[in-house]
Amino acid sequence: MLSNGIDTMSAPHILDPARLLSEALGEASPDLMRDLLQTMINALFSADADAVAAAEEARPALTA
Repeated sequence: MLSNGIDTMSAPHILDPARLLSEALGEASPDLMRDLLQTMINALFSADADAVAAAEEARPALTA
């Protein structure tokens, strides 16, 4: 019981997420791993491009 009078209960960890991920990746095909890597690379490049575009939009235009 917490000091404010609220009972809290937590379930024990039945599954170990790190172990499950390790097993799933160990059993995955190389094609799946390539696809996941490509997806992550594309997401990182997209986020970087969005950041650059936002910075360009925020910069005042040069006037002649």
